Amino acid sequence: MAEYAEDGMVVRAGSLEIDVPRSLGFFGGIAAGVALGLLEPPLALFIAAVPFVKMLSDQRAPTPMRFIGLLGEGAAKPVGSSGEGTVRLSQEPDK
Repeated sequence: MAEYAEDGMVVRAGSLEIDVPRSLGFFGGIAAGVALGLLEPPLALFIAAVPFVKMLSDQRAPTPMRFIGLLGEGAAKPVGSSGEGTVRLSQEPDK
């Protein structure tokens, strides 16, 4: 079940925190780019996967998973990997 933060901007679903306005802007912008023909679908999928690949490099992840995540972060640097995450693992343990 999803929980909302006090400000109502972040939804927590299990161990994921989703910043709703930033996520809508990020994924909506990608969808608009594809719809307008500015982005090819394979490139759009790569860009959309960046937040999920960044989650693999979390310090709590097993070493092989972190390695893959760090490789993905390196590949994603040109498309904004150093930006603030819109989908991230929760800092709080599951209830």
